[in-house]
Amino acid sequence: MAESVLNTPDLKDLEEEELWDLINDNRHAISLGVRPCVLIPYLRQARVLTDLDEDEILTCLNFTNRGMKTSHMLDLLHVQGHNGAMALLESLMIHYPTLYTRITGREPSIEPSGFSGLINYNELTEYLVHAVSSMQTELQVARHEALRLQGRCCQLEGKLEQAQQNNEELSQMQGEHARLRSHLDDLNRELLKLKDEKCDIYVRYTTALEEKSATIVRNRDLQLEISQLQHELKKARKETDFERQRSLKNPTDTQKLKDELSAVRAKLLETETLFPVQQDILVHDLKEVENRRSELAEEVSRLSEENIRLQQEKEELLEGKDCLALEVEKLTVDCEMYQHRSTLFHSQLEEIQAERDRAYLSRDGAQAQIARSLAEKDVLRGQLMELQARVFVMNACSKQRERREKSRDRKLSCDSSRGSCSEFPPSSPPARRQLCRLNAILPESFNSFDACEFNDEAICSISSNQVEPPCSESLRRRGFASRSDVEDIYSSQDSLSFDHDYVFISKGDSFDESKSPLPCSTSRRSPNDSVLRASAPPFLMRSRPQALRIIGRVLTVFFQGEMLLNQIQVIGGNKTGVFVHHVTEGSSAHNTGISPGSQILQLRYEREQRAVIMVIEDTTLEEALWALGQVQGPCNITLRPSQDAYENLLQQLKNGEVMSGDSFYIRVNMTMPGDAAGTLAVKCNDIVHVTDTHHSNDGSWWASHVHPCHLEDLKSGALPNYYRAQRLLIRTLEDMTYPRKAQRKGKTLAHEKQRAARIVITGQQSRNPLWVSVEDDNNTAQDSDGCVPSRCVTLMPYTLVSPRFPPICRPVLLLPTLLGRVLHKRLAEQEGYQFCEPELLMASEHAIQMQKGEILEECDSKTHLCYTLQGVEKIMKRGTHCVLPLGLDCVRRLHRAEIFPIIIYIMSTERSLRRLRHKLRQNVLTESQVLECSCSEEPLLDKLPCLYQSIPPESWHDSATLIDTLKMVASEEQQKIVWVESDTW
Repeated sequence: MAESVLNTPDLKDLEEEELWDLINDNRHAISLGVRPCVLIPYLRQARVLTDLDEDEILTCLNFTNRGMKTSHMLDLLHVQGHNGAMALLESLMIHYPTLYTRITGREPSIEPSGFSGLINYNELTEYLVHAVSSMQTELQVARHEALRLQGRCCQLEGKLEQAQQNNEELSQMQGEHARLRSHLDDLNRELLKLKDEKCDIYVRYTTALEEKSATIVRNRDLQLEISQLQHELKKARKETDFERQRSLKNPTDTQKLKDELSAVRAKLLETETLFPVQQDILVHDLKEVENRRSELAEEVSRLSEENIRLQQEKEELLEGKDCLALEVEKLTVDCEMYQHRSTLFHSQLEEIQAERDRAYLSRDGAQAQIARSLAEKDVLRGQLMELQARVFVMNACSKQRERREKSRDRKLSCDSSRGSCSEFPPSSPPARRQLCRLNAILPESFNSFDACEFNDEAICSISSNQVEPPCSESLRRRGFASRSDVEDIYSSQDSLSFDHDYVFISKGDSFDESKSPLPCSTSRRSPNDSVLRASAPPFLMRSRPQALRIIGRVLTVFFQGEMLLNQIQVIGGNKTGVFVHHVTEGSSAHNTGISPGSQILQLRYEREQRAVIMVIEDTTLEEALWALGQVQGPCNITLRPSQDAYENLLQQLKNGEVMSGDSFYIRVNMTMPGDAAGTLAVKCNDIVHVTDTHHSNDGSWWASHVHPCHLEDLKSGALPNYYRAQRLLIRTLEDMTYPRKAQRKGKTLAHEKQRAARIVITGQQSRNPLWVSVEDDNNTAQDSDGCVPSRCVTLMPYTLVSPRFPPICRPVLLLPTLLGRVLHKRLAEQEGYQFCEPELLMASEHAIQMQKGEILEECDSKTHLCYTLQGVEKIMKRGTHCVLPLGLDCVRRLHRAEIFPIIIYIMSTERSLRRLRHKLRQNVLTESQVLECSCSEEPLLDKLPCLYQSIPPESWHDSATLIDTLKMVASEEQQKIVWVESDTW
């Protein structure tokens, strides 16, 4: 090195061009490593730069960085020629010795002989002394900074130890949490076992009860049979006794008759033995006696007959008495039997009542046990949630502490690397930031957008230089995922790319995402395929396969599909299906046998050695044309003959009843003015009916406004398709974020521009029937890294809606919530309105309704005081409007129950709230609270899946007119069609 220095001529002897050649050879290093503010003092003393040059270098707005300033300083020195070069090299020798050695090949020296003499000896000595003192000062500052950093390092080490201790505590808590979770799982398993045992016991108990019941019934039957047998036995005994008495009575009567007969015979013998004298007397007496006897005989016969008759009557009476006695005994036996049965029935009834009471007690005990179990479960769940929350908080604190320490370290490193140039003010104001794509832009975030900090790599225009097929989940979905620089800027949240909408199956079972570019680009678009690419519909692979609606006889044909749209022409749309309308003679499609009138169901082809399957059964005409335009080789096309539907569509097209086979309703999320060319003027939140998605070659749809109360088309016109509308929406957001000076005319204009667009974001959890479905043959499509992104977010200029026709009075929801709290009771007092009161639920009912999602809002979680769907439906069935004292969270729950509330938003200003100052004071509210609530809830209205009605502040002047306005708006909204968006997430 010494030899090379000796051999090198002195710098003073070099010519101007040689010096500047040395400098220009190292110009890049000088521009990057030199600070002009350090060299300028020496250059000023050397009189090669003036004060004007210094001001121009340091404060000119055109030089936005240090390199540009240094380069301009070199240009000014180059004008000074040899002196400028020598002064520059001498200043570099003093302040940047390493760079000086690199340029000249000489070691720096502060000997007077080493200077060119541009500065006299005294001034040079003074400058060197000043430079040395400044360097010593910088060295001391650097040493102090090193000591400070060393102390800071010790502090950070202490904090690191504390963080490690916290991490150990967190690990212990996580272990404790895992132990508690395992213990909880064990308890749950034991609980399940106990429940199973309890169920088995209940089954055995039920079986025993059934057996007992069967035994009791059998016992009752046997007791009844025994009672009947005893009754029959008693009857038989009574009859036997009666017959025995009759048989004992007859021999006594026979003996009496025999005795009387023997007495009469004895008297007759005595009469025959009387004397003859006496015979005459006796004859005479006999005649008298005979006469008398005849009379007596007659009397006796009469009395005997009467006696016989009486005897017969007596016997009959006795027999009747005996029969009655027998009947009495039978009835007595029956009565005793029935009394016995009644006693048995009463005893059995008492047993049944006792069993019923025991069952009631068991049921109450079971319900109490269930309630206790649920309460214990809730307590355990609460403890688990608290532990999880603590774990999450500690994790967040740990991560935040790590981020804070990293940022502090970066800040310290940045502070240590700063030089004395930081004392100067910025040479130029910061350039206008370009709009960076956000995941979701809320209206209230526009004003604070300028305050956001972006990385230099992430700052770019929101307008992409690479055009894709129109993206959105509102109407369509994305084709191939772009891997351009725009996606890197958007941080994997690209608004123009969802999951891989086309599913490719590599022959090697590998998915190379880098080989799947977008199907089109604006830089390479030809006029002929403007229909297919400029307005190309988006495609999306669904999260799960769809059950295809392919019914009836279908036909799959294979042919060469090169330039497929030149071989066939199609008509139709999502409502009627897509049909083949014309087939070019001599083409592959014609030779295959494809004929007009066939409905296209599915399209299969290969692209870059990967299979692509697209279902075209329910797509729009725009989507079908784009899909068919992607075929560039052999393909399989699935057709279904449907001549009747095709002829019906042709007849409707001929008669002018329809413009195509497309028909769907959309909600416009931005304001677009009309023009003389027939473009339809629409406002934000308008509902339009799209009837043709291939109206022209410039990417336009044909749509009509819809009558608010009937499904009738009104004014029609052209409407930008989804992709064009999305670009207009992005441009509108760009203008809203960075308005021009002519547009900054006050808050009113800013608010109107803010209302010119509705920010809607979407994910890919659901699919609409109008979208083309792209399915994988094996359902194994993945990214190159083995996984498919699960979610992507994009802006939506249009959203699909469907009409609803509520048959009864709809509930009324007033916003903002604080102002609605003031007006709820007043509105409920009007005729046709009723206030919704909360219900007090049991713990079991609360758990069941919470599981079913029937609880709209909880007033008190401890007492289970809630607003429920049943309470709202009960009021609606009476034909009255239910006034809901709830917030916006209840809207989606009501929609799930097919209840569509009337949402009325009362726009508030300080001037309008003064009219309700008395009402606000009665409810302990202030105007600032209401305004704050209004500002916080207004952005949430755009996220609702339905329309809402706003009341401007100038339409009312007191509470009475406000109530009248609310009633009028509610009656108007009741007559309108309810348009509901599908869930975009």
